[in-house]
Amino acid sequence: MDLLQPWHLIVLAIFVFPMFAFLAVLPFWFICKKAGFSPWLSLISILPFGPVILTFVLAFSDWKVVPVPQAIWGPQMPYPPQPSSQV
Repeated sequence: MDLLQPWHLIVLAIFVFPMFAFLAVLPFWFICKKAGFSPWLSLISILPFGPVILTFVLAFSDWKVVPVPQAIWGPQMPYPPQPSSQV
């Protein structure tokens, strides 16, 4: 009895390969969406050398996002609050 039967490859092609393809696309999907690109661009990662190409595209392109303004810290109020002295 052979350990690797032809139906093993069919099971791999139907169940395992799509799972790995999904795991390869998922991080690039969120990165493309946050970078302002179409998330469908992440499907390139399924192709051979696709993740390398997509990484270079993301690294050297201008991201279409607006930077978050820096928070300006004001003076801190004393704690516990002091009662106001009204005469």
